[in-house]
Amino acid sequence: MFIIPCYGSHYNPLFLKKMINTPFKAYWVNEETDGSFFHQVIQRNTNDLPQNGVLIRVAYSSLNYKDALSATGNKGVTRRYPHTPGIDAAGVVAESSSPDFKPGDKVIVTGYDLGMNTMGGFGEYINVPSGWVIPLPAGLTAEESMIMGTAGFTAALSMHHLLHCSQKPSDGPLLVTGGTGGVGSLSVAIASKLGFDVTASTGKADKKEYLSKLGAKNVIGRKEVDDVSGRMLLHPLWAGAIDTIGGNTLATILKSLKAQGNVASCGNVASPLLHTSVFPFILNGVNLLGVNSATTLLALRLDLWNKLAGEWKPDLQRIETKIVRLNEIHDSIEKILKGGITGRVVLKHE
Repeated sequence: MFIIPCYGSHYNPLFLKKMINTPFKAYWVNEETDGSFFHQVIQRNTNDLPQNGVLIRVAYSSLNYKDALSATGNKGVTRRYPHTPGIDAAGVVAESSSPDFKPGDKVIVTGYDLGMNTMGGFGEYINVPSGWVIPLPAGLTAEESMIMGTAGFTAALSMHHLLHCSQKPSDGPLLVTGGTGGVGSLSVAIASKLGFDVTASTGKADKKEYLSKLGAKNVIGRKEVDDVSGRMLLHPLWAGAIDTIGGNTLATILKSLKAQGNVASCGNVASPLLHTSVFPFILNGVNLLGVNSATTLLALRLDLWNKLAGEWKPDLQRIETKIVRLNEIHDSIEKILKGGITGRVVLKHE
């Protein structure tokens, strides 16, 4: 006996009988008996996938830091192996038990459990609940949607939180940390398009021109956002911030915000720990805004993707993007774990 999760979708038990059984390639991560992990590209069949309701032929995926963790055996991201990572996917519906989608519909899936414990976009097919799927917005190609992917959606969600707390360009400079990463690059591009005076921080001194092309008015080194003085408050420098780094960088930002400033926290590349005092909050009235893109409610998710396809759409030609095939993705996985990726890596399936 087995249980098929419906996740609130319109589940049709006849779907099991109707679903096509098609061979496809997938990036496969397995765990050895000694606790080590290995990867390979294997052939699977669509009937091997969990029967969640919507079968999608994936055209594009993208590489995110979470994918790299999953691909190297991080049990905090993926509990069970063997597994196929890929928290992003754009493609075409092949089969659907939901009246909301039909074969041939162009769709995207980002977040939820995709690529974590549900087989992800590093396979040529995925099978997911209909509640995870949204139509590809007009104004975006499948490739463009994956140049943005979870990184672009996280940047947009961060901006949404800032605007919801009345952050305005006239308030003063907006800091974006980790400026050359996926979320950082897209945050710089979106914020500058919306009229903000963006300061980007980076540990890559040779990327100043890249960040300037994205719209950053000022580029600083990462050490300038890494205060070790022990002071509870610092001279106010920024009206707001989008932080992808966490750790002492986030603590430094909180101490450096102007009164009533806001910081959207969306990453922990440096550290998940935050050592600070209450003074930024009770003396300067700053707001620390948590950003969780994986479980964003559908209505807001649709609204932000439509913005990314419309008035918030950045000039994606300025985002440094590398297109790779399935047998090339592992090299980029190793690089992203070492901080060696600028911009975005997009996986194009055959």
